[in-house]
Amino acid sequence: MDKAEHKTFASSDETREFPNGRADILHVGGGQVGRLTLQPGWRWSNDVKPVAGTSSCQVRHFQYHVSGKLAILMDDGTEFVAGPGDVTVLPTGHDAWVIGDDPVVVVDWFGASNYAR
Repeated sequence: MDKAEHKTFASSDETREFPNGRADILHVGGGQVGRLTLQPGWRWSNDVKPVAGTSSCQVRHFQYHVSGKLAILMDDGTEFVAGPGDVTVLPTGHDAWVIGDDPVVVVDWFGASNYAR
């Protein structure tokens, strides 16, 4: 890294919209960081699966959970709920959905470049 960089999600480099959500992408530090905003009612298998064309999410994620509650179900049956302040690392092969009436916001350092494509 040769120089300092400063970017903001308020003016993201790229925005990908999908049913009940959006991904704001920053190109920074030679990579990409995404902020996913998922509305109540969002579920990967309903809202992103048609775009991805796979039976479960095949994107790896390394995420910091800013707000809301997100249920995660791995293909191997492991299930947990992540909330504000949590950090999750998800290998390929999972579904996820918003729990409750609050939007979920996560910052993702792994999966941003391929999310909702």
